[in-house]
Amino acid sequence: MEVLRERILAEGQNLGRGILKIDSFLNHQVDAELMEAVGEEIAKWFTGSGATLVLTAEVSGIIPALMTGKAMGNLPVLYARKHKPITMMEPVYVDGAPSHTKGGEVLLMVSPEFLHANDRVLIVDDFLASGRTIDALGRIVANSGAALVGIATVVEKTFEGGRDVLAHWGVPIEAVASITDMSGDEIVVA
Repeated sequence: MEVLRERILAEGQNLGRGILKIDSFLNHQVDAELMEAVGEEIAKWFTGSGATLVLTAEVSGIIPALMTGKAMGNLPVLYARKHKPITMMEPVYVDGAPSHTKGGEVLLMVSPEFLHANDRVLIVDDFLASGRTIDALGRIVANSGAALVGIATVVEKTFEGGRDVLAHWGVPIEAVASITDMSGDEIVVA
């Protein structure tokens, strides 16, 4: 998607250690029109998947997941919480993943109230880097008995190997934009 590629090159900042800052349109401030186009692009890839639910992790995955759910006929969008609110009753599906930007492990929690064995789940997130957060979401789906039908991200950093980590799920993996190199100060978009 050329407009996303252009925005990454124009506004993205390489902070080193593989961290890409795209806060001006996704990870802090959101460009709703761009994210709507991203959701429509992802929806094109997964229209025939039979998805009944879109799953993401809070916080930055929520907007692209929401736009994807909307573009796929207003599918429900469920996000894994990182902090358990008092309204989330036990038991819950829980899995952990290291956070590259937070510098530690985060727990992801989903209520069985909203994730059922008969669901067909499309995971949508902001980044695919190491793949460990998305892998944790996949384990939550598997533990619920639901079927994982695909994985999509706004940006994939191909040099971090996350796609290989997720290959065991045997589902299509798509990214709207792929970053192939961030060595030095560069950001190279495929």
